[in-house]
Amino acid sequence: MTPDALLYVMSGAVIVAAAALILQAALLLAMYKASKEIREQVTMIARHTESFVQSAQRTMEASRKQILEVSAKSSEVLDLAHKQLVRVDEVLGEATGRARIQMERVDLVLGDTVARMHEALALLNNGVIRPIREVTAVAAGVEAGLRYLFRSQRRTVERATSDEEMFI
Repeated sequence: MTPDALLYVMSGAVIVAAAALILQAALLLAMYKASKEIREQVTMIARHTESFVQSAQRTMEASRKQILEVSAKSSEVLDLAHKQLVRVDEVLGEATGRARIQMERVDLVLGDTVARMHEALALLNNGVIRPIREVTAVAAGVEAGLRYLFRSQRRTVERATSDEEMFI
């Protein structure tokens, strides 16, 4: 290659290199501006995010307090309900025991009443009805004997049969 051609090639290469450096400088300037805009946007988003995080933390703290209060109150309610159930169980146990005792007493009173009624009926039967039957039977016997003695004529078979049928 001739020295002139070599000089032209080197001049062309220097021009291309200079153009590439200028292009790189322009790209670096554009990247700087873009990164600056991105930094501003990230800073703005970070501020909003920080306020959101702080608000979320405050809400979480308030929620924790409310949850603790609700938990404590529900624990108290459960304890109270347990105590009331124990009391109700005791009352029902006492009522069942008392009802059982009263039922036993009623059973004893009814048994005693039935026994007394039976005794009263036996006394009535033995003391009043049996003697009345005996007196009636004796009176009927005396009447039959007197009739037999004082009758003037003998009874017919038909009349005797009808009298006997009345007693059967």
